[in-house]
Amino acid sequence: MQVLVTGANGFIARNLRAHLAERTDLVVTLFTRQHKPTDLSSLVSETDFIFHLAGVNRPQNESEFTEGNVTITQAICDAAETVFIQSGKRVPILYTSSVQAERENAYGVSKRAAEELIFNVKRKFKLPVYIFRLPNVFGKWCRPNYNSMVATFCNNVARGLPIEIHNRSSALTLVYIDDVVNRFIQLMEGAETLTTDGGFELITPTYSTTVGEVADLILKFKSSRDTLITERVGTGLLRALYATYLSYLPKELFSYKVNQHPDQRGNFVEMLKTRDSGQFSFFTAKPGVTRGGHYHHTKTEKFLVIQGQARYRFRNIDSGEYYELVKTAEDAEVIETIPGWTHDITNIGTVDLIVMLWANEIFDRSRPDTFMCPIQPN
Repeated sequence: MQVLVTGANGFIARNLRAHLAERTDLVVTLFTRQHKPTDLSSLVSETDFIFHLAGVNRPQNESEFTEGNVTITQAICDAAETVFIQSGKRVPILYTSSVQAERENAYGVSKRAAEELIFNVKRKFKLPVYIFRLPNVFGKWCRPNYNSMVATFCNNVARGLPIEIHNRSSALTLVYIDDVVNRFIQLMEGAETLTTDGGFELITPTYSTTVGEVADLILKFKSSRDTLITERVGTGLLRALYATYLSYLPKELFSYKVNQHPDQRGNFVEMLKTRDSGQFSFFTAKPGVTRGGHYHHTKTEKFLVIQGQARYRFRNIDSGEYYELVKTAEDAEVIETIPGWTHDITNIGTVDLIVMLWANEIFDRSRPDTFMCPIQPN
């Protein structure tokens, strides 16, 4: 399939191009500011699907709105019309408009005019067209300090620069770049349309939030390196926003140090904490060293040997029942601590023991639920 992408160096197009490049069944042609509208005639004639992403939204002169949003669109429609007349081929056109098209400012008027050109060619020749009135799109590679508040906040917070908030409660509608691109590709592949009453394509999911909430989340992402407490970044808006924030980190901040707690036994390092699902750590123990020797009433833990050979011992603090087992890194087996059983772990190997540890709650010094009770040998 031959694919044409206009506005090929823009934020949305760069992300789309990355996804398209992962495929071997596509030949992608790019239309950039280096081209002229007259070039579109030959480009469209060789195309099977058009991603029309070119546009002007912050020109130095308002007359540029017409050139960047209307003139190029007219050239695409004229070329698609010519292709149909000459060969009967209907080249689909996917166009990124904006919610600003509902407004009477110069930008909105130019985007609405471009929409109407595409709708006209659809009505006249039954060309498949997909017009998106996109709200605020966010994600990696969006230009900060331009027309994206999210990009500006992420860029500034990542670099320790101040952010400016005029109204924290101002409503914000967001769509994530990967969701936008995935929908574009689905339509290219022939997926069914999902449109409004006005015939505009929909993107899902759409996130409704506020300027203040977005700012607070981004600031929490930054502070998590100090507190080690992560937000719920596995789904939804937080997943997308966290990925976006990380994409703005300068290279020298790709890594960060965490506190270590070394002593004569070895080392203990906390890596990550969650608000409601515990924390992740690891510890080391020198040969012959025993760690632990305590019990919990409610707290639970999971241990996984990463290096070395470990002997785990358990004793029920009520019945005195005893249990022992030996595990190595090769076993790849998780050992759980059980409430009411005192437990310890001993390095019975010849190299330093390294053990990954998950606890189901963040350690609270005021209520540690950890009581010393060394295990006496049988």
